[in-house]
Amino acid sequence: MHLVELSADHPGFTDTAYRERRDTIAWAAERRQEGGALQDVHYIEAEHALWSQVRNELDPRHAQVACSEILDAQQLMPLPRDRIPQFGELNRQLSDATAFRLEPVAGLIRAREFLSGLAYGVFLATQYIRHHSKPFFTPEPDVVHELIGHAATLAHPGIASLSRAFGEAALVADEERIGQLECLYWYTLEYGLVREGGEIRILGAGLLSSVDDCDQY
Repeated sequence: MHLVELSADHPGFTDTAYRERRDTIAWAAERRQEGGALQDVHYIEAEHALWSQVRNELDPRHAQVACSEILDAQQLMPLPRDRIPQFGELNRQLSDATAFRLEPVAGLIRAREFLSGLAYGVFLATQYIRHHSKPFFTPEPDVVHELIGHAATLAHPGIASLSRAFGEAALVADEERIGQLECLYWYTLEYGLVREGGEIRILGAGLLSSVDDCDQY
């Protein structure tokens, strides 16, 4: 029985080694959620290479299509190109910038849990990386999405403040309002666009972490 269940159409569904690797990383996240210490993930060479491959495609696209706030945030907290950074090292930078921190989770979690964490400056994030057969696609959040899409942007005071506002609203929301907040978050900080200088620019993390989506703008 796998800790992380994958759907049959997931790129890594039939890859036993990938699924075992996902479970190893997920168990570490589970132990952290139960009060354990934040541990570094010992990524293998192939995972670092996949990160670099995606970065090399995304970086020039961001320069063309990302909004100025995103580009400013990337300057405030530049991510390494040749390796997947650890949550611990990024937390030190985020703490100084906006008092946010990353906390690992095993996989997808409920909207209330995710949004409520933002009120306390906690961004719940996955640490595994997408399957190598689909380097520019992931059916669920992975470390590329979490760090390139979200972590760098949380160094921006305005985006951090908006994230906290979502969290504070989630703390007092009933189930209907949580659904509305989830939808609003989805169309702003996940897949939001802004008009800047008369042109459409990317703001949302889901778009920032997708090569194909960047190519649409």
